[in-house]
Amino acid sequence: MDGFLDETCGGVTELRVHGVSGTPPEGMLNHPHPRRVAGDGTTGFYRRWWAGGRPECDDADEPGHRRREAYAWGGLTSGGRTIALWLLLLPFSLANLSYFMLPRPSGGTRLRHVTEAAQRLFALLLTGTLVGAVTRASVDLIGWQCTAAGRACTYDTAPDWVRWLGVLWGSEPSKRLAVTAIVPLLVVVLLWWIARRTWQRDERTVVPPGGAPRTGPLLARPRLWHGGAPVWRLRVVHVGFAIASIGLTVSAPFAGTPRGLALTVANAGVELAAAVLVVLPSIARRLDPHSGEREPGWLTFACRTLRVVAPLVFLLTIASALAGMGPGATRRRLPGVGIGTLLFAVTLGLGVFILVATCVLARMDRPGAGERRAMGGVAGWFVLMVAAGAANVLALGVLFWTATYFGVPGTSAEPEPVGRKLFLDDPVWWTAALVPLLLAGFLAVALVLCLIRRAEADRLAPRLAVHYGERHCADVAGKWALAALTDRAGLVLGVLTGIGVAGFAAVTVIYQFRLFAPVGGVAGLLASIGSWALIVVIAGLVLLGRRTYTDSRLRRTIGILWDVSTFWPRAIHPLSPPCYTERVIPELVARVGRLARTDGDQVVLSGHSQGSVIAAALVLQLRPELRRRVTMLTHGSPLRRLYAAFFPAYFGTAGLAAVRDSVTWYNLYRLSDPIGGPVFGRVDPLAAGPDGGDPVDRFCWDPLRPGPGEPLPEARWHSDYWHDPPYAEALTRLIMPRR
Repeated sequence: MDGFLDETCGGVTELRVHGVSGTPPEGMLNHPHPRRVAGDGTTGFYRRWWAGGRPECDDADEPGHRRREAYAWGGLTSGGRTIALWLLLLPFSLANLSYFMLPRPSGGTRLRHVTEAAQRLFALLLTGTLVGAVTRASVDLIGWQCTAAGRACTYDTAPDWVRWLGVLWGSEPSKRLAVTAIVPLLVVVLLWWIARRTWQRDERTVVPPGGAPRTGPLLARPRLWHGGAPVWRLRVVHVGFAIASIGLTVSAPFAGTPRGLALTVANAGVELAAAVLVVLPSIARRLDPHSGEREPGWLTFACRTLRVVAPLVFLLTIASALAGMGPGATRRRLPGVGIGTLLFAVTLGLGVFILVATCVLARMDRPGAGERRAMGGVAGWFVLMVAAGAANVLALGVLFWTATYFGVPGTSAEPEPVGRKLFLDDPVWWTAALVPLLLAGFLAVALVLCLIRRAEADRLAPRLAVHYGERHCADVAGKWALAALTDRAGLVLGVLTGIGVAGFAAVTVIYQFRLFAPVGGVAGLLASIGSWALIVVIAGLVLLGRRTYTDSRLRRTIGILWDVSTFWPRAIHPLSPPCYTERVIPELVARVGRLARTDGDQVVLSGHSQGSVIAAALVLQLRPELRRRVTMLTHGSPLRRLYAAFFPAYFGTAGLAAVRDSVTWYNLYRLSDPIGGPVFGRVDPLAAGPDGGDPVDRFCWDPLRPGPGEPLPEARWHSDYWHDPPYAEALTRLIMPRR
């Protein structure tokens, strides 16, 4: 290759790891011509290439002595076109997040194990919620209602691709149900395919041998990033449960016949088997790689059996339905066998139990001095409720969109004649009525946050006048106050979840006691507004997904959401977007081992934003002799502000102290940064000075303080830390001999 490219490994390597949004290699290296020296197009290690030969500048790479290298992992979360489909998997991803937020006190092991089992069962029901929505939309609204004789899909104005069902089998509902059951089956197959493909690509990456010991902080245990077997087992269980739920919807209306009853029992049996398997502690147990431990053979056999039985029972159900199972029950909506009521009761009971158990665990797990726990340590339950709410929003949106497209949505109180009406259960309408209340709550929270920001800016402005002058102090105070709103994330989460839970409880009471129907008056108005809002949500997601599929820049923007949420492994929901860290950590461990082979070599891990979280997790996975050759420089880091607050079991005082004890570490932060902050304690730079507080943390002024009569420089907020003078100073200190 012409030009100059340092491909050596000895000496000092500044290894930069980017944060959210997939910063390109040229941005990380601050160089227009990066070249990949290791890895592939999805995750790669890049260095600077000079077309004119070896440069003479001070910061140029020197073979065998010093170099700058960038690790780009953004292709895992924003590179593929399938990220457009990940938008529909947000509830599953939130469920995984809630698992890692669970308090883990040393004395509450048994209660925690039971709570984790309840979380896995709740995640299984989330799968049932989303697949059930597609099933109800296709099998109930179209197969049972719309294509029945004399209903909306038999009119001449109906689309030909669905009208033929009513023309051929208008009086044979089982055949219509069998055909329309193909739609949710394809959805399940698509979820299975995406989960399996990403599992083969990422979660089967093996951590290099000889890593950190299996004791110590949870973040230091290699098994955290070794989830190939448990994710496979959970995927089998979720897919089997989903397929059986579709088959049950087809067979349940004909449970009055011997064949229909047998198929209903068989499908319900598969669902029950999946539910039993998912609560077993071994189903999600991760084993440390290279430890010699083996997976339980009986559990693998049970999962393989379920993988065969579930599709077989489904095929028998569809074949019997196509052969004809009689007229079935004559009802407006698709009849069932009480499974929906049972699942609702189980979901409600699980939610209450997880709340109580989480509160008990949080009370047992008392934080240390100066340690802040988000929402008192019960943030995991709130996030799980948000996951359930998001799943229901998507589910109801699909139902209302389908009913609106093929006919007119109706309630149980609608009078005859039926005509073009497609009937939805009253709970669906009541839940839709909660949407306007949530929107009103969101606006109220936004107003409160605006008032909080204004009050904080007014408090900061006089103190900043000394540093920025009377001319600019108000502007800077507004920027710092806006960034400080991130610390109110728990308030927003708690208020919105509280409104949703309270509204759901009220809806449940109204429906169970049949107090009144969601027709007419304020209730009817709210339900109508909510139904249209849900339709807009689904239409917006479809349009956003189409654009994301073709627009790489938008994929990178949407990828920010997954950069944060998919750091954690798929611990309780295997169909969520994949965990990139299960590939990133092993690759970085191997790369650091190559770059720091001898005691004369050194690697400076430079992690920005989410890259700082990766760097902290990486350090604890390195062998002790490698750690002595590694230093760490983080900037814009959310380790204390977000991760320690929401994931204290992993990034709390013990975890962060273990990182500090393992390597020499500097952390740069700005008060204009809405994401990053100090790692060890809250520092007031206006009172203590730039070097106050813990020696790890280094304060950076942003915007930079202007000279007399100069305009205020542009704020950098969360980006471009490596261009700040403190970055170069910290890097020089880390490279200097430490002994």
